[in-house]
Amino acid sequence: MTRALAFFELLRPRQWVKNAFVLAGLIFGHAYGEPAMLLAALTATAAFCIASGAVYALNDERDAALDRDHPDKRERPVARGAVLPAEALALSALCAAAALLLAASGGWRLAAIVAAYLALNTAYTLGLKRVAVIDVVAIAAGFMLRLLAGTLGIGIDPSKWLLACGFLLTLFLGFAKRRAEIARLAEDAGRHRAVLESYSVGFLDKAILVCAAAMVGAYRWYTLAAETAQLHGTGSLILTLPWVLLGTLRYLYRLRRRGGGGDPSEELLRDPLLAIAVAGWIATVLWLIG
Repeated sequence: MTRALAFFELLRPRQWVKNAFVLAGLIFGHAYGEPAMLLAALTATAAFCIASGAVYALNDERDAALDRDHPDKRERPVARGAVLPAEALALSALCAAAALLLAASGGWRLAAIVAAYLALNTAYTLGLKRVAVIDVVAIAAGFMLRLLAGTLGIGIDPSKWLLACGFLLTLFLGFAKRRAEIARLAEDAGRHRAVLESYSVGFLDKAILVCAAAMVGAYRWYTLAAETAQLHGTGSLILTLPWVLLGTLRYLYRLRRRGGGGDPSEELLRDPLLAIAVAGWIATVLWLIG
């Protein structure tokens, strides 16, 4: 049982909450009332959960030596010796194949998007994560593929606003994560993650503020756009903007004053106000467009 739990832990199930991005198209495309679309979206989400598990297993195998010296990552299964490197590679390959097979059951577009996600993250693990700015852009691109899987991949036209807001949000979170890592690891940052040697706190603070401002601005224009009101049957989505502002400012506060910002999933679990902002936004959106 302990070994089985270690293999399951290797897939990082707590990170699967990120795959909720796949469901955004279902909600904003007003397709949640159609059983066939709901099933397709859930299939896409499950495929991405398995695919992301494959990526995490590969990453842990590649970084095991570095992880052993990291204050948090040393407890990962491969780093602590609970799973052998060869076993991690085998599990990664198995999960990648399973994700592609599941995605193929939903159509060739979904399979192609999942394949692109696996290819992108393999390239990230093997080298892109060492190139400043490109590393964060690659992470954001992975989230864009999630959004495309939940729209184009299941037969819903993707919204340019949805893609723009999602891309800016993930850039914001990506640069915030790099900022948190530098603060957490201090002078050892570059030893644990090579790309951190190429970043400075000043640059990251500016990048975070630019992405945050652009994200909030894009979302504000989205809520006021005529095509948005026509699609959703309401011109009141601007009422969701305070939740977006609260969530953004609270995340910045956690990053600069509470030593947070390293992992959005963890921040949601640790900070009640941030969780309230996200829940309030979801509830208000559903109330207005439902």
